[in-house]
Parts: sequence; C-alpha cells; structure tokens
Amino acid sequence: MKAAVLKRFGVPLDIEQVEAPVLGTGEVIVDIVAAGVLSYANEVFSGERQYLLELPVVPGTGGIGRVRALGPDATHLAIGDWVFCDPTVRSRDADLAPDITLQGLSARGPGGLKLQQHFRHGSFAERMRLPTENAKPIGRIDAQEAAHWCALGTLLVPYGGFLAANLQAGETVLISGATGRFGSAAVAVALAMGAAAVVAPGRNETMLAELQRRFGPRVRPVRLSGDENEDTERMMRAAPGPIDCVLDIMPPSVTTTVVRSAVMTVRPYGRVVLMGGVGMLGGAALELPYPWIMRNCVTIHGVWMYPPSATVRMVALIRAGLLDLAQFEPTCFDLDHANEAVAHAAAHREPFKMTVIRP
Repeated sequence: MKAAVLKRFGVPLDIEQVEAPVLGTGEVIVDIVAAGVLSYANEVFSGERQYLLELPVVPGTGGIGRVRALGPDATHLAIGDWVFCDPTVRSRDADLAPDITLQGLSARGPGGLKLQQHFRHGSFAERMRLPTENAKPIGRIDAQEAAHWCALGTLLVPYGGFLAANLQAGETVLISGATGRFGSAAVAVALAMGAAAVVAPGRNETMLAELQRRFGPRVRPVRLSGDENEDTERMMRAAPGPIDCVLDIMPPSVTTTVVRSAVMTVRPYGRVVLMGGVGMLGGAALELPYPWIMRNCVTIHGVWMYPPSATVRMVALIRAGLLDLAQFEPTCFDLDHANEAVAHAAAHREPFKMTVIRP
C-alpha cells in the first residue's frame, strides 16, 4: 500500500509503497478516507518537539475511514462501517493507570513506548491497523463528508476536559486560549453542552469578534492587556455571574502569567481544567497559591486527551445538530502531496481551518 513515511527527524516524508498491515486478534484494519494534519506536525517531524516516537513511522493522528477487516472479538462493528480512528491507544492490562500512546505521534513513558512499538503507524496511509476499541462508529456518511468529520480530532480534546470537570448545562465557562485552534473548538463544544455563557479572552481582536459572530451573545470576548491582575478583573467582569469552570488549553509558547490570570477567575468550589502545553518546552512552572486553592475548595483537573466513551457522545451531539461540522473548512491534499499538506497546516493555523490528507 502507499504511505507517507518519516524516516529521520528533520527530513521530508517519503511517499512510497510499504507492507500492508496484517490483522491480529483484538484489532481492526481501516481503509483511510481522510486524515487530519496537526498544525504543529512540522514541529514534531523536525524533532523540535522531541516527542517520543520511534522511526521509521507512518505518522498521522486519527482519521476517518471504513472498516476493511475485523478480528474475532468484534461483536458490533461490521465490514464497511464508517469509523473514527481514535489515536489514543491505552494498555488493556492496567485499568487504574493505563499506559497511553498517541498512534502516529508520540508515547508517554516506557509503557507507552511499548504500545507504540506495536500500534506505531498512523493514518497517512491507505490503510491503518488499530485496536478494536479504537475504531469508533460514526454512522453513515457520504465519502465527501469525511474531511469535515476529521474535526472530531480537534473537538474531542476540549470535550475530554469538560467531561472531566463535569460541565453542566447553564454554567459559565472561561476558555483560556479561546482564539486558538483547540480553544475555539472548545467554545463550540461548551455551547453545545449547554453552557449559558463562555468567556473568551485573547489578544486577537479579529478572532474574538469572529467567535461572537459565529456563536452569538453567549460568547463574552475579553481583550487581554498583558497585566495579570488587570486581566483577571476584566475576565470576571465579562462574565454574567460567577465562573464555574476554567479550561486552559494554551500552547507551550505562552507564559505562565497568562494561564494564572485565567485560573484565578474561577469561583469558590469551581473547577479548573489544565490541558495546555505551558512548561512542556521548558521555562517556569505554573505557580498557584495554595491557600487560595484550599480555602476556596477549588478542584484542579489535569487532563490529557479524553475518555474512551467520548467519541460516541460527541457523535450524538453532532447528529443532534448541537455541533455543526460545517463550521470547519478543510483544505484537502492527496497522499502524494503529504509534505505540502504538512507545510500548509503549519501556515494556516487559524481556528476552524483544517488541513486534510485524502489517501
């Protein structure tokens, strides 16, 4: 089969014929129809992000496709089913603290690396092998819709944070990083889950106005000044009442003061979800006041990705019309132009824009 292969960090992907994946028990093989390209994929492939990733590898985190082959343990999936290939692969022999690898992207720790050595190759290929439980049914779609369904890979990340925080309809949410790709998706997800208001801070006034245009008065934009205490006050004033939940999904390049100013807006007994990349590339750690956390009974959740059940719930939100995939605008490339797709994704990081490879 044809695939894009990363053989060394810092060199372009090779487009070549590789051995097709072989089905094993507890596995599914999917014909990939559309695979999203991360905006920072170039930073991973160059080695800049120093992700734990054994080479050579077929990269690509998740995708949309149709089931080609099934193992004997599959009781609901059928050949031809449309599925989302969930890249979050978890070990099956440690329920309390499973090891995790992101198929086609990175691993966490020795256990995650062991998983990666088997489920290493991702979706920049004509076919992909994944664990049975990672082939998530999405229902019938037209093949031309597959690129839009790649938005699941973005939407599910903040959704995982809101599930961890037990976000309830009618609550007020603040999204730190609302003008970024994942942050803007978080705005859409929070509203779909019934948030009464979403406070959206940022410095990109154009994008702040765009969020309010797309989603209406439930979005409360706040232009950040750069002064930590002043920004905390501005965000609290923008909310219609106490802020129940803060989701931070800022990128690694942001300073800790920006994150802290948002965290400090949450009400007593409120919840804070940390999903961003602050500190991942070095630099100062996030310092939060112990007495404030303790005396205000603030709950802080560290969340990486989303639970296994998240996809079926997200698909239900989409099918109910609460989340509109038409908000996302894909630009598609064929597999022969995978390197051009990676460059395009890096150059077009705007919210609601997607770069998609269609093998």
